[in-house]
Amino acid sequence: MVTVSEITSYTDTFLNAAAFKDYCPNGLQVEVKEDVNKIVSAVTASQAAIEAAAEAGADLLVVHHGYFWKNEPQPLTGMKGRRIKSLYENGINLAAWHLPLDAHPQIGNNAQLAQRLRWNNASPVEADGLLWQVELQTVETACGLIQLLEGALGREPQHIAGGPIQFSKVGWCTGAAQSYIEQAADLGLQAFISGEISESTTHAARELGIHYFAAGHHATERYGIQALGSLLAEKFDVTHEFIEISNPV
Repeated sequence: MVTVSEITSYTDTFLNAAAFKDYCPNGLQVEVKEDVNKIVSAVTASQAAIEAAAEAGADLLVVHHGYFWKNEPQPLTGMKGRRIKSLYENGINLAAWHLPLDAHPQIGNNAQLAQRLRWNNASPVEADGLLWQVELQTVETACGLIQLLEGALGREPQHIAGGPIQFSKVGWCTGAAQSYIEQAADLGLQAFISGEISESTTHAARELGIHYFAAGHHATERYGIQALGSLLAEKFDVTHEFIEISNPV
């Protein structure tokens, strides 16, 4: 039998969670019971994810987007209170890893997106692993990259044209990382992919001369949490199931 503290302590170390200044606490967020036989993973600890985890018989819900974000109200009331009450009522521990899961060089969201796109020579730009880049082996077009992203992620990305007709240097950071577009342009990248888009991103892409692709926050961050769940299941000899909660953003 494995305990929740064994699983979360191992994951903290594996993801080097202590190295990140994050917007939320990483690791075990809600401790309900000790023993774990089944892990359910999901992108976000929504009410729907908790209910699906309960139906699946989970002892531990592992997510990318958990609770207790900076600047959010602290009282456990309303929506947050209902969610945490559901965790206790159903005997489910909650653990979350945010930036450490984005950045990990093997199972992180950025690395997993590269695998989905079959970019085998991809690498992080800096040590924190939050911005990645690739030099494509053949030149690409915006239409070609749209088709590639749609085929890999199951949704058509929003595209803002700002770069050359053909390009080979592409950068990305999953989730809500559209603000990295300026850094991507400074690095000489000709296209940049993230999950979301802001009003200012359109103007930045056009003025910086770089293509921007908003491929979906949820869609770009599905795969790191699945990889983590599978790794933990194998490491600790427990079962794992990924729960997909549809999200168009």
